[in-house]
Amino acid sequence: MLGSFMQKHHLQCRIKPKRKWKSQGESVIIAPNLLQRNFTASGPNQKWVTDITYIQYGSSTMYLSTIMDLFNNEIVAYKMYDHQQTPLVIDTLKEALEMRGNPEGVIIHSDQGSVYTSYAYQKLVKKSHLVSSMSRRGNCWDNAVIESFHSNIKSEEFQYVKFNSIPNIQVVEKINEYMRYYNQDRILEKLGYLTPKEFGAQAA
Repeated sequence: MLGSFMQKHHLQCRIKPKRKWKSQGESVIIAPNLLQRNFTASGPNQKWVTDITYIQYGSSTMYLSTIMDLFNNEIVAYKMYDHQQTPLVIDTLKEALEMRGNPEGVIIHSDQGSVYTSYAYQKLVKKSHLVSSMSRRGNCWDNAVIESFHSNIKSEEFQYVKFNSIPNIQVVEKINEYMRYYNQDRILEKLGYLTPKEFGAQAA
């Protein structure tokens, strides 16, 4: 059933390199998998999915953190830093909350990367009255929609770009343009061939 869903919506699932885990003595908070691969929502701000991906086309490796609303697959917020430490995901979540007027009760689903299990990130989730959900360890299918989106950025926006071949500022410009294009111009079959912004406006 999941396989047919993935094919219908042209989703991919790629195993990512293992991230470094917190050293002993640091707080680790692991949430249950509340999403259960149900990548649909009946309204905005019910289910958000988030992930980090490597962007290796600039003069140095950068890390893109993205939050997507599963109601219309709109990218709510994203940040790109030169590190993948906890401030990256905290700043992304803060921007998402600001963009959406601080909604409460949203399920925010991630993998079990150390930044998401950190006390600081989970404290922000709790303080913001959100509900944390996490994929099972090492199971990329549990967060397939956002992982597929990140894969598409690389295959579409950077299709003809070699690793470490352009300035970082150009990488940032290309990411910004892709995000604008995706939210405002790209039609999705899931949304009845509307763009995420168009579909979202209908629900407003």
